[in-house]
Amino acid sequence: MPRYEQAKRLTGVRYDVRGANMVEAQRLEALGERILKLNIGNVAAFGFKTPETIVRSVVAHLPESEGYSDAKGVYSARTAVANYYQEFGLDVDVDQVWLGNGVSELISMALQAIVNPGDEILIPAPDYPLWTGMVTLTGGDAVHYLCDESNDWNPDPADIASKITDKTRAIVLINPNNPTGAVYPRDVVQKVVALARAHHLVLLADEIYEKVIYEGTHTHAATLAGDDVLCLTFSGLSKAYRACGYRAGWMVATGPLGQAANLLEGITLLANMRMCANVPAQHAIQTALGGHQSVDALCVPGGRFYDQLTLAHRLLSDIPGVSCVPARGSLYLFPRLDPDVYPIEDDEAWALDLLRQQKILVSHGRSFNWPWPDHFRLVALPEEDVLATAVRRIGDFLATLR
Repeated sequence: MPRYEQAKRLTGVRYDVRGANMVEAQRLEALGERILKLNIGNVAAFGFKTPETIVRSVVAHLPESEGYSDAKGVYSARTAVANYYQEFGLDVDVDQVWLGNGVSELISMALQAIVNPGDEILIPAPDYPLWTGMVTLTGGDAVHYLCDESNDWNPDPADIASKITDKTRAIVLINPNNPTGAVYPRDVVQKVVALARAHHLVLLADEIYEKVIYEGTHTHAATLAGDDVLCLTFSGLSKAYRACGYRAGWMVATGPLGQAANLLEGITLLANMRMCANVPAQHAIQTALGGHQSVDALCVPGGRFYDQLTLAHRLLSDIPGVSCVPARGSLYLFPRLDPDVYPIEDDEAWALDLLRQQKILVSHGRSFNWPWPDHFRLVALPEEDVLATAVRRIGDFLATLR
C-alpha cells in the first residue's frame, strides 16, 4: 500500500499548545481520568459566559444570516470597528477593516499576503505560537527577538534592531503579551514603531487582550505609527467578550495605504477565496463594541480575572525555586523554574510527567518559542479553590524534583 504523507511545507510547523501532551490528556480522559486543562485560554470552559446582549444580537440577526456576507464582512460590524478606533484618534474608514473567523484566520491571511519564501518576520520570544507556525507555513523564517523577563517581559528594542536584515519584512508586536501578561509602556511601543519606520517594515499588532488590563495603560501601536508605517491591527471578541466559539475577529489597516494598495488587494483576494467569515457572529461585533464593557469589572480587585491571577501568582511564588513576573494583562502567568533547583532538560517531558502524575495539563515554555526549558504557562481561569488546588499539586510535583 502507498504511504500518504503530509506536505513538505508542514515541516517545522508546530502548535504545541494543542500538541502531543493534549493528545495524552485526551487519552487519559477516555480512560476515565479527570484532567484539569490549564493549557488553553478557553474562557467558557471555566464558567465565563458571553454577555446576554451579545447573544441576543446574534439570535435576532439569524434570519438574515443565511447567505454569504461581503467577503470583508458585514458593513455595520465593520463600521463599528472603524468607529471604535476613531475614538483613539485614528482616521479609520470602513474599507480599512476586514472581519475574520477569529484573529487566527486573519493572521493567516495577512502572512500569506506578505511573506515570500525566505522572508524574515520578527516575532517575540516568548510568542503566541500561531505567529511562528504561520510564518513557517508560508515559507518564511520566524526570527525571534527576546523579551526581557528582568524588565517586566518588555521587548528589547536593541535585540530587535540587531536582528533586522535585508530579508526582514515585518515586526510582530503582541501587546498585551500572551504568554507573559506584559503590558508594554508607551515608550517601548514607540521604540518598536520607530524601528519599523526606519526600516520600512510592516507592523503587525496583535492586540486581542487590549481590554484585559490590570495595571498600566494599553497603547494601540497604530496610534504611534502615523501615516508612514503600515500597521495591521488584530483584535476580536474571544477574550474580552468571552466569545471564543463565535470566532469573530477583525483586522484594521492604517498608515500609507496608497503604497500598500497591492498588498491590501492580496489580503482582499484571500478574503474572497474563503467567501466570508461566520455571518451570525459578525452581528455580535457592533453590540459588543457599543455596549456596556462588562470586562472592566473582571479586571479590578473583586473581579474574577484579577483575583484569580493575583492568587495564582502568590501561590506560585511561594513554591521554592519558582519565580513569576506579575501579569499586567491577559489571562496567563509564565513562571520560571530555577534551573539550579529544577535541572529540566526537556520541558515538554516535564509537562507530560506533571499531567500523568497530577492530572494537570499546562503548556511548556518552549511551545511559545522561548529558547530555554525553564518556563511554563499557567491559564489562571479556574475559580479560586480549583486554582489553589492546582497550584498545590504543581508544587507537590515539583517537590519530587528538588
